[in-house]
Amino acid sequence: MKETVVSGIRSTGKLHLGNYYGALSNFVKMQEEYNCFFFIADLHSLTTHPTPGDLSRTVRDVVVEYLAAGIDPEKSTIYVQSDVPEVAELYLYMNMNAYLGELERATAFKDKVRANPDNVNAGLLTYPVLMACDILIHHGTKVPVGKDQEQHLEMTRTFGNRFNRLYDVDYFKEAFAFSYSDKLVKIPGLDGNGKMGKSNGDASCIYLSDTPEVIRKKVMRAVSDSGPTEMNQKKPEVIQNLFDLMKIVSTDDTLEHFENLYNNCSIRYGDLKKQLAEDMIIATEPVRSQIQALSNDDEYLKKVVKLGAEKAAASAHKTIREVREIIGIRKLY
Repeated sequence: MKETVVSGIRSTGKLHLGNYYGALSNFVKMQEEYNCFFFIADLHSLTTHPTPGDLSRTVRDVVVEYLAAGIDPEKSTIYVQSDVPEVAELYLYMNMNAYLGELERATAFKDKVRANPDNVNAGLLTYPVLMACDILIHHGTKVPVGKDQEQHLEMTRTFGNRFNRLYDVDYFKEAFAFSYSDKLVKIPGLDGNGKMGKSNGDASCIYLSDTPEVIRKKVMRAVSDSGPTEMNQKKPEVIQNLFDLMKIVSTDDTLEHFENLYNNCSIRYGDLKKQLAEDMIIATEPVRSQIQALSNDDEYLKKVVKLGAEKAAASAHKTIREVREIIGIRKLY
């Protein structure tokens, strides 16, 4: 029997180059070997965006980009979190066994409180419980997450094991972080501040849906410096970021060419950025074309989301039925 992989992405933003060469490339491989559930976390997004401007559109965009990146709805289950109400029901049950102290100690919660002290809601506090339920509802054992989510995954194991102890059952399995590669691909941002991510702003990200014109403008505005002053000088982080991006999307010959120019103190960053932009455009063209085609195919998207909801609901309904039985919730008629 195949092990189950569960992963979700919040519906509040578009997928970027970091997602594509990191998580999404792994997802495409995983669906060949595992029972995969990939969901769009629209409920999660409400913890920080309680009044979204156009939630259905952003959910639709993520579905399109999942498909364009190569996730096959016949091999995997692609679904919208809110289409499976059993998740919210399990969230209610598990909240009864989650303690205030452990939730307040969560690193992500403390970070959010510091960043947005006027938006500390109950959903934000119990975010780890909802995340745990997304995994437990399908009995996931493998979860592709980065280091920033490892604590949430540890809490998932805590909640699942606590449920087992409370009701003296061996029901929920433990879930662990999972990746196809020993070393996760790190895609740096264009702003020189670590990895590419939406939290650093749109200017830092190359989105999969960005047009060639937008990609050129973003890359040409990428942070750089005045250039090396000594032969074979060590690159500062902002410059190393540009070369790291080139390693991902450019040919070895192109990379070697600009490495030599840098080491000889003859590099022109404008030329490097122009080349990098064109290589990014070529690298993302297959996905971008698919995004454009899928965005215009409403019938196919409805079919995909409906199929995903049905497959996810079948799995979730079984879990809720069994959880109710374990807890002792039974109808009296």
